Amino acid sequence: MPHAVPAVLIALLATSGGAAAQTPIAGRVFDDANGNGVYDVRERGIAGVKVSNGRDLAVTDAQGRYTVPMREGATAFVVKPPHYATASGANGLPLFWHHLFPDGSPPLRFGGIAATAPLASYDFPLRPIAQRKGDLKLLVFGDPQPKSLVDVGYYERDIVDPIVGKHDAQLGVSMGDIVNDDLSLYPAVNRVTAKLGVPWLHVAGNHDLDFDAKRDEEALLGFRNVFGPDTYAWEEPQASFIVMDDVVYMPGKKPSYVGGLREDQFAFLDAYLATLPKERRVVIAVHIPFFEPVPGVETFRRADRDRLFAMLADRPNVLLLSAHTHNQRHYFHDASTGWHGAKPLHEYNVGATCGAFWSGVKDAQDIPDTTMSDGTPNGYAWATFKPDGSYSLRYQVARGAKDEAIGLHAPKVLRRGAYPAFGVFANVFMGDAATRVEVRIDGGEWKPMKRVEQPDPRLVVENIADDMSPALRGYDRSPEADPSTHLWRGALPTDLPVGEHRIEVRAFDRWQGEQRAQSSYRLDDAKE
Repeated sequence: MPHAVPAVLIALLATSGGAAAQTPIAGRVFDDANGNGVYDVRERGIAGVKVSNGRDLAVTDAQGRYTVPMREGATAFVVKPPHYATASGANGLPLFWHHLFPDGSPPLRFGGIAATAPLASYDFPLRPIAQRKGDLKLLVFGDPQPKSLVDVGYYERDIVDPIVGKHDAQLGVSMGDIVNDDLSLYPAVNRVTAKLGVPWLHVAGNHDLDFDAKRDEEALLGFRNVFGPDTYAWEEPQASFIVMDDVVYMPGKKPSYVGGLREDQFAFLDAYLATLPKERRVVIAVHIPFFEPVPGVETFRRADRDRLFAMLADRPNVLLLSAHTHNQRHYFHDASTGWHGAKPLHEYNVGATCGAFWSGVKDAQDIPDTTMSDGTPNGYAWATFKPDGSYSLRYQVARGAKDEAIGLHAPKVLRRGAYPAFGVFANVFMGDAATRVEVRIDGGEWKPMKRVEQPDPRLVVENIADDMSPALRGYDRSPEADPSTHLWRGALPTDLPVGEHRIEVRAFDRWQGEQRAQSSYRLDDAKE
């Protein structure tokens, strides 16, 4: 990318500051022809590859060499370029970094990062892969969040095993809260995820923190020891992915964290974006959403959001991915949230693989129901990126049919001739305010349903069953139902003949087209 080098050099000089006086680190990005992970003189360097110390960015020369300032306590990494693959570790995860901890990290409960001896050359092995034509398919897992090995088993049997050897994804990402505070579970979770057989990226979440850390800069040492840098970029032919830690740890305060970004992250982002054409599809993956789930409550620092959005405003092809809420939602940023681009900025807040923290009544396979508080079943998303950078999204209910996109609730029986005050509710899992949802009875005329922000009655039924049960129905009960942002209501007619009547609902998904679900209700004559 000849156009990129001057911008990178300017960014390097502008951001290195005092770090430039330190001994730099240098190395080579090379084609690991023999696959041993070590450079030898017969292997060629790869030109034009980006390498960063987490703040500064350099681009390799014709021999694959680079130099960046030394940042003790940082993690240097290579930005995997399109048409190349990184090395893989014994845990099956991509290896694309070097920790820079000459004295090791502070002692922490989960170990932190051991001292790293200085290297003569900080090299990064890559290997070329056949150019894939067509789409890139990405698996998006929100919040696996096991609290025990039992929960890891649920993750394995509910999410991973049903698609092992059956999917066509080329890349995956877990959107934070890889575990629920117990970082010793990382190896077990990674063993399961690695069964999917594709490179897997990891976002840091608030439940991935070292809570015995004294400051934010040390709060992800356990995470970084396993997964590498907490902020980095990864390139595929169809898109550039930027993974960012957006959990700012505030020990001793309540709450103990807030969404936001650090100065070094802004510096890296500024330098990296300068290497990308304006039309390039950029996907930013974080844990805590940029929008405010509760309006007026600042869960992500607005000043940081404004600064980030200003950096992205002239880019027409940006997609934001987030998790954390254990709900599912599409949010379209505009001037009210500091976005001033030419069109609304889409943020997809993906539902959790653990759903409602692996709660609820267990099914015949001994797996909890774990429906989320907005009525969305647990599951994961598919993101498909075309060569032109356009994308589509689809939600997959865990162990559900591919076309399971709508959850219905309707009364079983109504009195014939009663005032039509009772309705069918449709939870359109990927719906938003612009989604068209319609209902028809017995194959009749399609009629519009009204979007309502209220709890999903299907989950309310579970809440009442939990309340009324004299014994525990599961390890943890289902969450209390919250108002859903993707729920529709349609009135059920009562002026039809006695007997069973078929309910059909259809929703028009912006990417998947028409989606349908059906149910039924009965009309009976009542005696005085």
